[in-house]
Amino acid sequence: MAGNVREFTDANFQAEVLDSAEPVLVDFWAPWCGPCKMLTPTIEELANDYAGKVRVGKMNTDENPQVATQHHISAIPTVMLFKGGQVVDKFVGVNPKERFAAAIDKQVS
Repeated sequence: MAGNVREFTDANFQAEVLDSAEPVLVDFWAPWCGPCKMLTPTIEELANDYAGKVRVGKMNTDENPQVATQHHISAIPTVMLFKGGQVVDKFVGVNPKERFAAAIDKQVS
C-alpha cells in the first residue's frame, strides 16, 4: 500500500476501523476489479489530504471475505466511511474525489 494508505484485514478490522477514535475510510476492492484500480489514485490522494485526521485504507475482499460479508458488500469497489464504529456513508462504484471529501469533511469538522 502506498504512503498513508493502510491495509485492513479480517484480523485487524475491529482494532483499525471499528475501535478507531478517528473516522475511517475503507475501500473494499479486489485485484481483478478494473474499476477498483481506477479508484486507487483517488484513495491515495485522500489518504494524503486527510493524514492525521482520517484513517484511509483498502480491504481486499478476496483475501478478507468475513468483513465484506458482514457489511453486505455485493459490488466492488464499495467505499464505506466509519465513525465511532458505525457506517456513516457508503459509495458503490467509482466516485469523484470531491464526493468522498465532502462526506469526510462532514465527519471531521
